[in-house]
Amino acid sequence: QVQLVESGGGLVQPGGSLRLSCVATGIIFNIYRMHWYRQAPGKQRELVASITTGGMTNYADSVKGRFTISRDNAKNTVYLQMNSLKPEDTAVYFCYTQMNWGQGTQVTVSS
Repeated sequence: QVQLVESGGGLVQPGGSLRLSCVATGIIFNIYRMHWYRQAPGKQRELVASITTGGMTNYADSVKGRFTISRDNAKNTVYLQMNSLKPEDTAVYFCYTQMNWGQGTQVTVSS
């Protein structure tokens, strides 16, 4: 049974940083592409960043240059480093792979 468990969310001031983590169990982690999505209140879930097994990355235009996705295959973990956070980054952030979702972690950017 695949489980994805996110952590690292919280309340941060504009311009601040957070690092999200997602630990995957029940899968052969190093053969799957991993993704971070987010969903703000009243909005559709959107893809934020993706990383291939070989470490190639892709980002939504809204986060390019501010967010960095990375993975540690030895720890079955994917990360999302978020810098220069803006109020519009406020959302629940989800980890996703192979039709499996984590429970999400709340990120709130507010002064």
